[in-house]
Amino acid sequence: MLVLALDTSTPAVTAGVVELTGNAVVQRSVRVAHDARKHAELLMPEVLGACADAGVTMRDVDAVVTGTGPGPFTGLRVGMVTAAALGDALGIPVHGVCSLDAIAAASLAGGPVPDGPLLVVTDARRREVYWALYDGEGGRISGPHVETPAVLTARVDALGAVAAAGGSAALVGLPEWEPASPSPAGLVAVAAPVLRSGVLPGPLEPLYLRRPDAVEPGARKRVSEPAGRSAG
Repeated sequence: MLVLALDTSTPAVTAGVVELTGNAVVQRSVRVAHDARKHAELLMPEVLGACADAGVTMRDVDAVVTGTGPGPFTGLRVGMVTAAALGDALGIPVHGVCSLDAIAAASLAGGPVPDGPLLVVTDARRREVYWALYDGEGGRISGPHVETPAVLTARVDALGAVAAAGGSAALVGLPEWEPASPSPAGLVAVAAPVLRSGVLPGPLEPLYLRRPDAVEPGARKRVSEPAGRSAG
């Protein structure tokens, strides 16, 4: 099975082609561009480049996996809307996975397992971070949450975390593990059980964790007549 994986939950705009077999996840290609303000401009060129690097066309892809955050509202929806549009155009299923889960999966794949929980931390902007805690097999113990780095750092001892991954891992004072952002292989690894089962995915649900900056304007205030002015 060939899977197109993409993620825009962090400043990294990521796309790649992954081959999923009965017992392995093989990353065939990956393209990553770093620009937190150009997700929409960069994503499709990265998707097309990743397909070319893997020697496949879009019609060869059997499924799409996209990171669903948590992430900033505007950047995150670029990836999810693009994934949904590609799935609709190609007539293939689109699976959403927590982007922090994908970082944990990639961090723990094929390497030494930390002697304790792994903390995944990414930038949430507004001087905050997103985080989640994982066991040695990539199972999520807690999260995802959003709070300030200072509050999270004060929790580290209680959480028992011994290592941290993600783009904001350096803020918590633990040994740092790669990767900084979700990889195609990590995204597909999280979705692999469902992909292999053939179960159709449900609707994509973004993990915003907080309200967007933009809000609908309220009702306009009525302008009253100046005092003492006659209506006639």
